[in-house]
Amino acid sequence: MTPHIRDAAPADLPAMLAIYNEVIANTTAIYSYEPRTAEAHTAWFEAKRAESWPVLVAEVDGTLSGFGSYGPFRPWPAYLHSVENSIYVAADKRGHGIGSALLPAIVDHAARRGFHTMIAGIDAANEGSLHLHAKFGFKKVAQFHEVGWKFNRWLDLVFLQRMLRRAD
Repeated sequence: MTPHIRDAAPADLPAMLAIYNEVIANTTAIYSYEPRTAEAHTAWFEAKRAESWPVLVAEVDGTLSGFGSYGPFRPWPAYLHSVENSIYVAADKRGHGIGSALLPAIVDHAARRGFHTMIAGIDAANEGSLHLHAKFGFKKVAQFHEVGWKFNRWLDLVFLQRMLRRAD
């Protein structure tokens, strides 16, 4: 079934948090060691809403299967036309088209808002995410060697970029 993409709601927070914390515990997609608390996740969501950044969810058969967002690339004013995306998919739904539904929705949202470019920071070993982003026009622009340490090994970070068309 094709995932249904919609804006996240407060009722989605527990499912989103479960996905996020599974990613922290079992993958190098997030360079963090500790699970996020419910309070921190709620604060993240409320900050996104207050600053008008989107949080989109993907549902399959009524089950939240992934979520994604974008926000500022860097905090300095000259970067105001650049955004960075994040996508997280439930472990049992990876490889089932969730990311392929979320990423174009996120890109389209940013393009309609008039942003100039979108960046993705992805662990170099995350072949699924690298392939997903390449599929939707992202190009590798940088690789930082051994900048992260997780699971007793050094991690490389790859930056991919896609230029966005401004909405007419």
